[in-house]
Amino acid sequence: MFAIDWDILLKLGISAVLGLIIGLERELKRKPVGLKTSLVICIVSCLLTIVSIQSAYLFPGDDDVNITMDPLRLAAQIVSGIGFLGAGVILRRGNESISGLTTAAMIWGAAGIGIAVGTGFYIEAIFGVVLLIISVEIVPYIMNLFGIRRLREKEVQLKLYVNDRSKMNDIINKVRKEEIKIKTMRIKDQSDGDLLLQLMLIVDFSEDTTEVYQHVVNIEGVEKLEVESMS
Repeated sequence: MFAIDWDILLKLGISAVLGLIIGLERELKRKPVGLKTSLVICIVSCLLTIVSIQSAYLFPGDDDVNITMDPLRLAAQIVSGIGFLGAGVILRRGNESISGLTTAAMIWGAAGIGIAVGTGFYIEAIFGVVLLIISVEIVPYIMNLFGIRRLREKEVQLKLYVNDRSKMNDIINKVRKEEIKIKTMRIKDQSDGDLLLQLMLIVDFSEDTTEVYQHVVNIEGVEKLEVESMS
């Protein structure tokens, strides 16, 4: 009753495999958009592209009515609509740092891969996934090893609870003596009378978060310390 179009099934299968690769990369990094989300995005983008192309030729029109449709009109809306998912994974931390941009870009990329497969560009889609993985995994590693100094740095956020206001300047000077750059500084009064000193530090990418903690925790006047690596 229904003819099986093996070409369509092949397209959906290829998009599922490529979406799986993208999802695994995010899953291994414990990102909010992982395996299942990437699979859904890639497969459905491919399916909608196929539907958009096929439906454009289902209504050829007749002598009285001439129906013309853009074969990729529906696919074009995928690119716009996927932005809502991308916006949902972009988070703002504190007052300065924004995270989730790479994951949002990978969502957009998964949709693009699905569209490419849906339109029949198999080799291009496979090569695109290879380049995506190289871009987010291998290139940053190479830049951290051989890139300019700015590319080999990362941000670390410190929250220092100080119980003696007179020691605040000494604490800041001692942090600077550890060859650590202070990018931003915020001072906040606490309800118990202590001061909360929030520092955004720039350190070498090779320096572990625990090493930064050890540099600062023993400074006189620091009652409590919280450290968070931003990358």
